[in-house]
Amino acid sequence: MSGTIFLGDVRKQACMLNDDYFQCIITSPPYFGLRNYSDDSMNEIGRETNLSDYVKHLVEAFSLLRPKLRDDGLLWLNLGDTYKEKSLLSVPWRVALALQDDGWILRSDIIWHKSNAMPSSVKDRPTVDHEYIFMFSKNIKYFYNADAIREPHITFTEKSKTRGGRNHFGKRNGTPERGKNGGNPNLHNGRWDQAFHPNGRNKRTVWEIPLGKFRDAHFAVFPEKLVENCLLASTQANDYVLDPFCGSGTTGIVALKHNRNFIGIELVKKYQNMAQKRINTLVVQNTLF
Repeated sequence: MSGTIFLGDVRKQACMLNDDYFQCIITSPPYFGLRNYSDDSMNEIGRETNLSDYVKHLVEAFSLLRPKLRDDGLLWLNLGDTYKEKSLLSVPWRVALALQDDGWILRSDIIWHKSNAMPSSVKDRPTVDHEYIFMFSKNIKYFYNADAIREPHITFTEKSKTRGGRNHFGKRNGTPERGKNGGNPNLHNGRWDQAFHPNGRNKRTVWEIPLGKFRDAHFAVFPEKLVENCLLASTQANDYVLDPFCGSGTTGIVALKHNRNFIGIELVKKYQNMAQKRINTLVVQNTLF
């Protein structure tokens, strides 16, 4: 089944998936009221006439998917917000809190800063250049590989905001702080080797990643780097990954590139064909080379 993208509504297709099967779900559902993807306005998530129905439908979808996720698995959910009558609706957080009420454990909210966000003609508020990524778990204990997505330390670089920078390294009582870190022996006894992991610092919750591009899609697609962060942190080789709102198939492309298995679900036939073609092309290339 790996590399297959099923056509249909996830709320109907979920029953085809095995329970306790996927190590992670990485997905970006249609945003509320922003774009029409199909002609089925009655059933397409994102085209509801009111926000409460949109939230309810997403909660229903992920409730059906929760048994398909392994007990130590994670759900990564990307959502953008929507304005209506000049008011920001706070859609991502409404969905996140509703999922939390439904039993999901909200472990982290991540800001995806889109470094190449489109300019806006708006003049009475700041231009939006971020979206949310929510990290949910089924249980308190779950698989998470922090080492796989560590980022470079900045403390001893030109980007450091600490006064003195490298001059404090290894020096007892060498740190400038006399307040918040006053009782931290790793900092004030010169044991910087214990405070700083040799492979980099723990991943922060602001990810600066440009929008993705794919020539056959007439809309911005999931950036591969964004998917990669989620994938590497929550899976190992040969694990199964699910994207129930598959779109152009970027989650599947990244999963296969990193030796993971992938299953997708997509409501719109045009996009299901597009994504399946991308997946098949990659599989053939991997087979040949």
